[in-house]
Amino acid sequence: MQAGACFHRINKDTEFFSPSGSQVQPALNDSIYLWPAATNTEGNYKSPSGDLGAKRGFKGKQYHLIFPYFYSMKHFHFICSSAYLFSTAQQTINGSILHDGLQRDYILYVPASYVPGTPAPLVLNFHGYTSNAFEQMFYGDFRPIADTAGFLIVHPNGTVDQLGNTHWNVGWGTSNVDDIGFTSDLIDSLSAQYAIDQNRIYSTGMSNGGFMSYFLACGLSDRIAAIASVTGSMNVTQLTTCDPQHPMPVMEIHGTSDPTVAYTGNIIFAPIPSVLAYWVAFNACHTPPDQNSIPDINTGDGCTAEHYLYANGTNGVEVEHYKIINGVHAWPGSAFGGVGTNQDMNASKEIWRFFSKYDIHGLIQTTSTSDHVKPHSVLVYPNPVNTTITIKLDYDKPTHYMLSTLFGQVVMSGNSYSTTYDLDVAGLSPGMYVLHVGEKNFKIIKQ
Repeated sequence: MQAGACFHRINKDTEFFSPSGSQVQPALNDSIYLWPAATNTEGNYKSPSGDLGAKRGFKGKQYHLIFPYFYSMKHFHFICSSAYLFSTAQQTINGSILHDGLQRDYILYVPASYVPGTPAPLVLNFHGYTSNAFEQMFYGDFRPIADTAGFLIVHPNGTVDQLGNTHWNVGWGTSNVDDIGFTSDLIDSLSAQYAIDQNRIYSTGMSNGGFMSYFLACGLSDRIAAIASVTGSMNVTQLTTCDPQHPMPVMEIHGTSDPTVAYTGNIIFAPIPSVLAYWVAFNACHTPPDQNSIPDINTGDGCTAEHYLYANGTNGVEVEHYKIINGVHAWPGSAFGGVGTNQDMNASKEIWRFFSKYDIHGLIQTTSTSDHVKPHSVLVYPNPVNTTITIKLDYDKPTHYMLSTLFGQVVMSGNSYSTTYDLDVAGLSPGMYVLHVGEKNFKIIKQ
C-alpha cells in the first residue's frame, strides 16, 4: 500500500477538548494529516467547521486515532499499513426503548474517541417544550466537544402532552408520563450496550429540558452526578419537596429578559435567585459568591454576561450561575439565535467544563472514582421533629454542624465533640430545613 494520496487533514480552526474538559490549542503551523484512506474507503466527516475526517475504513475494517493532546506539531503523518489502529468511528444512532407501554425514542452520539470497554461519561441533553431530540442536538450542540473529550451524548425525545406538544413531564399538570422512570431505563439500556461510567452521568437541557434536569436532581440523584439548566428553573413546589441523596453540583444559565421562563419567576416557576439559594444551602456552599463579568466580545448580541461562583460546598461541589443581562430565552453561543442570544460565551463548553470536574461522589480531584473511603455513618432522628433532633455518629472527632432554611439562612451552627448530641429546635418555625453534619446533608421537617 502506498503512502501519498492517502491522507486527510484537520485544519487549524478545529477545536480540541481534553477528557478533563479543558480546551486544548494545538501548536500548528500548517495542518495535521491523518486518517489513512486506501481502497474501499468511505466515511463521514464532522467537526466544528465540518471538515474533520471522522470515519475511515480500509481493507474492510474501520479504524480511528485517538489524539486528546497535540503539542508543537507541524505535520502528523500516518502511513497506511496492515496494523490495527484503534476502534470504531463516530456514530449518530436513532434508537428507542419500550417504557410503560410507550415507544420512547432517542438519538445517541458516540464520538470517535470512544473506546469500547473503557467506561466513558454520559451526558443527557433534553430538548425544550415543543422541540425534539434532533433540534436539540444542533441547538445545544455538544458533539464537537465530545469528539475530543470522549463522552457520549444521548438526546431523548419527549412525548406529546394533552395540549399536543412534545414535553417532559415536570409536574405542570398536562401529562402523567413517567419521564424519570424512562430516563432511568434509558440509562440502563445504554449501559447494556456501551461502557458507561456510572459515576459520571450528567443531565442538561433547554427550558423544559432544564426543568427536567432539576427533576432528575431531585428524583434520580442516585444516578446523576451533576446538572446544568439553560433557561429552565424549578417549580415553586419543588423547593420544599426536592429530595437529592448527595451533594449536587448545579449550573444555571439564564437571561434576565427571558419572556418564557421569567428570571423573577411566577406562581408556578421559582425565581432563579431562589433556585440558586436552595442549592447553595443544600450543598453548604460559601456565600457571598465570587463574581466577575464575562468580556463583552460581541457587542452586537444585545446582551452581556456575569458569572457567579458559590464554591467550597460539601464534597467540593459548587453552584455556578451565568446571568445573561438582557438575555432572552436562548442557548448562549448557539448559531441559531438573534439579538438576545449571548455570544460572549458558549453554554455547551461551559457546561462540559463544569461537568468534567465531578463524579457522583463530588469533586474528582479530591475524591477518587475508583477507590473511595467508606463514608462515616451519621444518624439523625426523629424526622419530622417537634423539639429535639438527636445526631449520632460512628466516629469520635470534632464535627461541624449547621442548620439552615431552604433559602440559605443559618439558624443554628456549631461543633460537636461527642458521638451523640442533641439540637434544641423547639423555637424554630414549622417548615423545611437543611441540616449539614460534616459531609452529610439531611432535609429536616420541623412540625
